[in-house]
Amino acid sequence: MPDHAHSSDPAVQAQLDRLAALSPGRDILGLERIAELCARLGNPQDRLPPVLHVAGTNGKGSTCAFLRAAIEAEGLTTHVYSSPHLVRFNERIRIAGKLIDDSQLAALLGEVLDVADGLQASFFEVTTAAAFLAFARTPADACIVEVGLGGRLDATNIIAHPAVCGIASLGIDHEAFLLAPEANVPAAPLDRIAFEKAGIAKAGVPLVTQAYPATARAEIAKQTAKAGAMLLDRGGAWEATADDKGLHYRDARGALDLPLPAMAGAHQADNAALAVAMLRHQTALALSDEAFAVSMKAARWPARLQRLGAGPLTALLPQGTALWLDGGHNPDAGAALAKALAGQPPLHIICGLLANKDAAGFLRPIADKIASFQAVPIPGHEHHDPQALCRQVQGELGVADVRACPDVETALRHIAHNRAPTDVLVCGSLYLAGVVLDLNREWPV
Repeated sequence: MPDHAHSSDPAVQAQLDRLAALSPGRDILGLERIAELCARLGNPQDRLPPVLHVAGTNGKGSTCAFLRAAIEAEGLTTHVYSSPHLVRFNERIRIAGKLIDDSQLAALLGEVLDVADGLQASFFEVTTAAAFLAFARTPADACIVEVGLGGRLDATNIIAHPAVCGIASLGIDHEAFLLAPEANVPAAPLDRIAFEKAGIAKAGVPLVTQAYPATARAEIAKQTAKAGAMLLDRGGAWEATADDKGLHYRDARGALDLPLPAMAGAHQADNAALAVAMLRHQTALALSDEAFAVSMKAARWPARLQRLGAGPLTALLPQGTALWLDGGHNPDAGAALAKALAGQPPLHIICGLLANKDAAGFLRPIADKIASFQAVPIPGHEHHDPQALCRQVQGELGVADVRACPDVETALRHIAHNRAPTDVLVCGSLYLAGVVLDLNREWPV
């Protein structure tokens, strides 16, 4: 699907318009174009601070947030490249701790676009090259890079010598791109996903992973060995457990007893543990135990089971009603939501899903938590028709109280005036999450 970006800054918008006209407007996997584009720019990817490269179906963004929090707690600086953005494109590029400013962003995009003629580079490839240029020109102690799509053929995989690589949870998503038939790759869907993610493995570089089903783990081990990397998986090289007393981590260097993450959801303990394991199994940065402890409370990642604060949207609900926001959109994200909501009463759900997402797969794990269901469109994107989504939820999941609404505000007003008071969850898309954050004036910083 095409990416979308808009800016209130005229100079940035001019470059985004150029990019929209140049780009083929779809995800294109392969390293040929990004390699040529970076070569025309002097290969900035080879001049980055120590890189921590993170892949995964779900959890990679949160893992990056914990990595950043730990590094900064140590008094060090780090660049961060992540996607997608929620409200402003600038969120994708954080330079030495601060979001890129409009003037620098406009200049960088212009510089990349000036040399991109004839390449048919994608939106993501151009923005990746711009990020690498920014990072190569500004000193920092580290560089955190989140994979965009897959891993093996993702534009970020042009980085040849990272300090450490990590893979968060595995699940089925982006089927049209990552599960397309191809020779010499696994046929089983999860094993194919594992194959793609393990493509970030590099010779002599630690690859730190979560625990996976046996065949997926075997595929990662196979690709790691082929690359000459070192596989350090959960349950083997490291382990972590969480209880009401905290997060308990251990590896060959010893044990750490850490506070539970401040970010909501039991799955965040897994993402935090992966970040700790990545940092403990690299040698470019030295971090204290205290930095890991601070990172548990300091890490923030918007739209991941985020409780919204006071703002125009929360003001539409009765006093004391919580408004939650989550950008998860695939079956594994639905399962993580179900785990986070265990023991909680049902909520009023407001949901919008992109057209290429498995609606029933995402919603089925939380079906018993749906007090009412309001389907909404996602502005500017191809999405599930709200009426059709309501019929599907009613027919396949057995939810009786469904309603199609033209937007989130209308859905909130309907809930406030016509439904019994209980918490509300907006979910189904990071693009929809960006709309919600913008409407509630909670802009990521």
